[in-house]
Amino acid sequence: MTPPKQEQSVAPFRVAPYFRTRIWGFHDLSPWFDFQTSGEPIGEVWLTGDQCTAETGPLSGKPLSEIVSDYGPAVLGEQFATGAFPLLVKVLFPKEKLSVQVHPDDDMAQKYGDPRGKTECWYALDAQPGAQVALGIKPGVPPEKVRSAIEDSTLEDLLEWLPVVKQDMIFVDAGTVHAIGPGVVLLETQQNSDLTYRMYDYGRPRELHLDRSMEAMNLLTGAGKIKPVNENGHVKLIDKPYFRLDRFALDAAGSIPKVADFESPFRDRVQIFFVADGAANLKVAGAEPISLNRCQIAIVPANASGWSLEPRDRAEIIRIVPQLGDES
Repeated sequence: MTPPKQEQSVAPFRVAPYFRTRIWGFHDLSPWFDFQTSGEPIGEVWLTGDQCTAETGPLSGKPLSEIVSDYGPAVLGEQFATGAFPLLVKVLFPKEKLSVQVHPDDDMAQKYGDPRGKTECWYALDAQPGAQVALGIKPGVPPEKVRSAIEDSTLEDLLEWLPVVKQDMIFVDAGTVHAIGPGVVLLETQQNSDLTYRMYDYGRPRELHLDRSMEAMNLLTGAGKIKPVNENGHVKLIDKPYFRLDRFALDAAGSIPKVADFESPFRDRVQIFFVADGAANLKVAGAEPISLNRCQIAIVPANASGWSLEPRDRAEIIRIVPQLGDES
């Protein structure tokens, strides 16, 4: 008798990217993605969006939303099987400044009928000289001054601007007023939510959400750069409610990390592997190896076994795992 889908073993699989148009993006995403368009520019590439599809293995062609619906606990792990993939992973390509915006926390999102808020982090895959992001309002600025600055187009002057270099990890908790400038390529990991309240948009003719922005805004937040920590042969980039990211440097001439080398606390949940540089193979028992090139993602389900990661030459791999939210 065949067990229910949610109890079946699910093999690891690679995910196809989903390209999102944004007015601040690019028409050519090379060398990161082999993608060019003559239409609207592309600003975001979603890698674990609901509409992203598996492109290897028995689930090939199925959207991630359907996979989660059919195999939830088997793929995500019991504590993260809440009806949606827990994390939305993207690559951002800002050619121009993004709007100044803020995201609600879980409580505010649920107040207005959404399932969750949006806490996120950014890992700088690349950064040109002078690249910067804005994180928060300068100390001592009262809320009423923020609103008046929006109305008279001087909000940028009230923001805390932060320089960015390659391999920086930046935490952006819900409630942080923020903006991203050009000259960076960012790996963004966030709660699976697209809730954004736009405060200011440099005169672009797009809708602003002033009342919701002011309600969501926190003048004191935990946002900022996170110092990397060396840990058991890899680098812990961030460890916060909702997500943890680690960086692994794999070398074909050295030892090959296998499943036993990925810490046991995370074998009870889905693991996401993103190739930041180089190339690797994800080997799965009884199946063809899954090739992973730069900016490709593989999902390793919680109940998967008999798999290993193997660099094809050298590779920088980012492992992303969900964490439980802040219950305080």
